[in-house]
Amino acid sequence: MTSMIAIRGARIFDGSDWHEGKVLLLDGDRFSGIVARDSVPEGVQNVDYDGQWIVPGFIDLQVNGGGGAQFGDVTSVDAIRTITSAHARFGTTKLLPTLITDTPETTERALQAGQAAFEAHVPGYLGLHLEGPHLSLARKGAHDPALIRPMEAEDVERLLRFRAGAGILLTTLAPENASLQQVRSLTAAGILVSIGHTDTDAKTAQAYFAAGALMVTHLFNAMSPLTHREPGLVGAALDAPQVFAGMIADGYHVDPIAMGIALRAKAGPGRIFLVTDAMSPLGTDMTGFMLNGRHIFRRDGRLTLADGTLAGADIDMLGCVRTAVHLLGLPIEEVLRMASLYPAEAVRLSGSHGRIKAGFVADFVALSPSLDHVATWIDGKRS
Repeated sequence: MTSMIAIRGARIFDGSDWHEGKVLLLDGDRFSGIVARDSVPEGVQNVDYDGQWIVPGFIDLQVNGGGGAQFGDVTSVDAIRTITSAHARFGTTKLLPTLITDTPETTERALQAGQAAFEAHVPGYLGLHLEGPHLSLARKGAHDPALIRPMEAEDVERLLRFRAGAGILLTTLAPENASLQQVRSLTAAGILVSIGHTDTDAKTAQAYFAAGALMVTHLFNAMSPLTHREPGLVGAALDAPQVFAGMIADGYHVDPIAMGIALRAKAGPGRIFLVTDAMSPLGTDMTGFMLNGRHIFRRDGRLTLADGTLAGADIDMLGCVRTAVHLLGLPIEEVLRMASLYPAEAVRLSGSHGRIKAGFVADFVALSPSLDHVATWIDGKRS
């Protein structure tokens, strides 16, 4: 009997086009192809998703926690597994556990956990995102100001040491606390650099893009805004064709009008992609949690400090997809690309992730036509 699996009965979106009346074939952890019903080999295992949609798996590049685990409070393979499992229930097939500003010791432990998760092939684990601690105090958001500091030689060395062993390695930093030469050193080694939590002007942002920083963290939030005389990081990111930008589509972090304007204005081929910025309560009934010794309140779809400062988001990736469709009126095809193909392109994995295509990793989501979650498949296995 063959090891192939045939996914039948669904309408299939491959990342570009819809396929009607076809069968999706899986061979191990890879897609084998989309074929006619009479071309399915004999002896395959059949799985029926009659009347549902099959779409590329969601990729989330900014995930602070989920399932009750906050990455940083707990830095272990088990914590990463808890987080990836929690997000898989909402269609996320690959993610970057994200460590917000913390001590060098916690950062070291997080990198060690990432390396262990990579070696253990934890389903859904793609790599790590270190959001800080080299940020701007002026745009700190919910990051602990006592832990924000300049990037030193030891910090660069630490990232370089774990580059090969932890999977994708992404770091968010601010020009106020990291130099152009440090960015060049990191990107030359294959570490991805995103600019965020900064009050930088547009000219400085352009210099950092030229040095190799090709991403912007949660567009509009915790960054210098677009104004008519100083375009800030927002304007520089929208104007730079090579730069990708994450955006939290929960309806709270960015007003739908601003989201729509940004999407229409963004120069390509760099794109705006969806991120959740989710925290530990995702997938639980928690009403709050502690972050760097401060209580975070969970109310009405928002996570905030006591003073109302947003502290991450209370949304999953499927929720972001629904927001983009219902509040922005975007075509479902483009929204699905914002949740899968564009983040894959941002981290240079568009040759293996983000599409349903022969030879690509078999990550996909089964959805109802009304955008309800039906099933998540990671590496060719139902999660």
